[in-house]
Amino acid sequence: MITPHMNSHTFNRNNQGFTLVEIMIVVAIVGLLAALAVPGFVKARKQSQGRRTMNDCRQQDAAIDQWSVNSGIADGTTVDTVAAGTYLKTAWKTVDVLGNSYQLNPTGTGQIQISTATKSSLAGVGIDWGIY
Repeated sequence: MITPHMNSHTFNRNNQGFTLVEIMIVVAIVGLLAALAVPGFVKARKQSQGRRTMNDCRQQDAAIDQWSVNSGIADGTTVDTVAAGTYLKTAWKTVDVLGNSYQLNPTGTGQIQISTATKSSLAGVGIDWGIY
């Protein structure tokens, strides 16, 4: 009887795990994808913070306008944030999302301003600060 014999080039390999090279390739690909995605997430977060700051500032500016018109307040009068705050659906905000204080000016043009620290922290993300 002829018995089959093993080819000398065939070896028994356990195929239940991954090789070190396969794991390293997967880690490299995940690292590359993370390196591409993280800057986009950072920019999106800064844009969101800038838009939130602008929205809060616009709402408070509108509340000051409503308060001054309804109360007969002349331009150049110091803003009463308690009285003007009654025209807001939320509480009056003294600081923005970055923790920097809003600058409050007398009624009229430029009555509320976003801090230069906030503007410089959120520079380069496409926020138009307008009159604020």
